[in-house]
Amino acid sequence: MFEQPLPRWLGWAADPEQARRTPFLAQSPLFAGLPRRLLARLATRFFEKVYHADDVVFEEGDPGRALFVVVEGSVEITRATTQGPYVLNTLGPGDAFGELALIDDFPRSARARVATAGRLLILYKSDFDALIEGNARIAVVVMRNLSRLLALYARRNPLAPEVGPGSEAAGPL
Repeated sequence: MFEQPLPRWLGWAADPEQARRTPFLAQSPLFAGLPRRLLARLATRFFEKVYHADDVVFEEGDPGRALFVVVEGSVEITRATTQGPYVLNTLGPGDAFGELALIDDFPRSARARVATAGRLLILYKSDFDALIEGNARIAVVVMRNLSRLLALYARRNPLAPEVGPGSEAAGPL
């Protein structure tokens, strides 16, 4: 009889790479507490990109336009000091960075460089904003989790004006 092609979204939903994102994002503290249905909606907004070792994701001072989640590989977060670059944190699979880009328009506070080749999920602020306009629950859960992360960063290193050797700052970007 009539054989109609599958709707485009059904083909996309059957894609194993897309199906893998929802449980992966569920493990991230930034998205903890989101129901699976909302995680699936959020997962569709992420763009995946392959990075090689030593690729720069963003520079300190760049505009913050996206959140990143490490899928494979590792990323070093560094800040420029008078003694040279200082590694604030090394991130691996499941870790998110650049999260402040979802809430403000300030420049990046550190540099992100890929230490070992891998893949990153990228969520642009414009896509996040469009998604939360239609679903406030996503905004509430993500902002609550982001607030918890910011509180954790602040408790680790309150009022640290300068980062350098000997300090323990590893806050949001």
